[in-house]
Amino acid sequence: MNPLKTSLFWRLLVWFVLANLAVLLLGGYVTRSFIEYTTAVEINWTALAESANEAYENGGADGLDAWIRDQRRDGVDATLYENGTALVPIRLPGSVRDQLPQWLAARHDLLMQPYPRIYLAVQQVTGADGHARQLVALSRTHSRIPLQTRSQILLAVQFALSLLFIALIGWWFARGVARPVEAMQRAARHMAAGELSTRVGPEGRRGPGELSQLAQDFDAMAVRIEALVAHDRAVLQDLSHELRSPLARLQLILDLARRSEAEQAAAYFAQAEREIGRLDRMTGEMLALSRLEGGLPGMEREPVDLAALARECVAKAGIETSARQLRLNAAIEAPAWVLGSGQLLERALDNLLGNALKYSPEGGSVELAVRAEHGRAEVIVRDHGPGVPDAELPQLFRPFFRGSNAPKAEGHGLGLAIVNRVAQVHGGEASARNAEGGGLEVRLSLPLQA
Repeated sequence: MNPLKTSLFWRLLVWFVLANLAVLLLGGYVTRSFIEYTTAVEINWTALAESANEAYENGGADGLDAWIRDQRRDGVDATLYENGTALVPIRLPGSVRDQLPQWLAARHDLLMQPYPRIYLAVQQVTGADGHARQLVALSRTHSRIPLQTRSQILLAVQFALSLLFIALIGWWFARGVARPVEAMQRAARHMAAGELSTRVGPEGRRGPGELSQLAQDFDAMAVRIEALVAHDRAVLQDLSHELRSPLARLQLILDLARRSEAEQAAAYFAQAEREIGRLDRMTGEMLALSRLEGGLPGMEREPVDLAALARECVAKAGIETSARQLRLNAAIEAPAWVLGSGQLLERALDNLLGNALKYSPEGGSVELAVRAEHGRAEVIVRDHGPGVPDAELPQLFRPFFRGSNAPKAEGHGLGLAIVNRVAQVHGGEASARNAEGGGLEVRLSLPLQA
C-alpha cells in the first residue's frame, strides 16, 4: 500500500503543519511578551538623541542615515528633526504624522504609547553648533534588545513549543492507535482460545481510518470463521443423520443376504448395490452443497452461454425421457451469456431438469425455456406433476426439505438447495411457484455479462 494514499499519513501531516503554524504564531507572541515584560534594559532616550546628533554632526545626512539603519536592526525607527523638518525622513503612521508638528512645536520631551505595544518618543537635543534638534523615535518595545538576542530568544521559545506540541500530538496519536490495537490483540487471543464469538467491537473502531477498517475486517473475518465452523458442524450433523437410515438398511440387507440361499442372496446384493449408489449420490450432493455454502473461495469465473449449456443438459436427459415416455419441450432463444462457473451452472440446470422429470407422471411433459431480457438471463423449468402446497413453497430450497409429495419420488432434498446456492454465488436468485393448470415452475435468474 502506498503510504501517501492512507488517511493516517494525511492526518499526521495536517496535524504537524497545524502544530508548526501554532508554534510560529504562539512563539512570536510569547517572545515579544517576554522581551517586553521580562528584560530590564530600558531604552535611554536622552543617550539615543545625543548619539543621533553626534552621527549627524560627524557625517551629515549620510552619517545619520547609517545610524538610522543600525537602530532599525535593534527594533527602533528614529531620526532627527530641525525646525520641524526631518533631516532624514522615516516612515511614520498617519495619525502620528498628523500630530507630530504640534508635539515638535511644544519643545518638550515626550514618551507615549499611541498604539498597543508601540512607543513614541520625542527627545530634545542641542548640537555643538548651538542648533536645537529633536529626536523622534518609534519602538515596538520599551527596552532595547539586540537583534541577535531577540533571535536567540525566539528560537529558544519555538524549540520549547515544538517539543511540547510534538509530545502532545505524539501522545494523542499513540493513544488513538494503541486502543484499537489492544482490542484486536485481546480478540485474537480469545479467538485462538476457541471463543469464536469474540469481536473487536466499537472500541476498535474508534481509531484512525486504517485501524478502524482493520477492526471491521477482523470482525467480518471472525463472523465468517464462526459461520464456517457452525456450518461444518451442521453439515456433519445433517450428514450423520441422513446416513444413519441407509446404513441401517444396508446392514440389514447384508445380514439377510448372509443368511439366505444363493439365489435369494443375489437379489439382496443387488438391493445393497442400489443403497450404496444412493449413499454415494447423497454424499456427493452433501459435499457440493457444503462447498457452495462455504463461499467457493477462488471460484474461477468465465463467460458461460446458458443457452448452449441448457441444450447440452437437454441432450443428456434424453435417455431418461425416452425410458419414461416423457416429452421435453425446449424453447431456447438467442445466447444468454453470464459470468460464472460453467461446471456449477451445469449442475444447477441438471438438478432443475432432474427435479422436474422426477415428479412428472409417465407420458407427461416438461417445458424448459431460456431467455435474456432486461439485463437478466432466465432459465424456467416447468413440470406437470402434483406441484407443491403453497405453505411449503418458501421451504422448497432448504437443504433436506422434502414436502408432502416427497414419497412420490426418490431424493434427499438437496437438488433445489444446490440450485439456490449456485444462483446466490453468481449474484442471482432461484424462485418457485405453482403453475396454472398444475405442476411446479422453478425459475433461475442470473445477471447478464456486461
